[in-house]
Amino acid sequence: MSQKRKAQRARHEAQVEKKGKDVVMWIIIALIVFALVTMGITIYGMM
Repeated sequence: MSQKRKAQRARHEAQVEKKGKDVVMWIIIALIVFALVTMGITIYGMM
């Protein structure tokens, strides 16, 4: 029984870690998109 619990806990921790990495990835993507949009607006405004 305790082996099963340990396996479940390890699986759960792996899922939490994966979700955390996914969140960080989406935050980075959002920041890059925001930077590109801001840069585009700035360049367009200079014309």
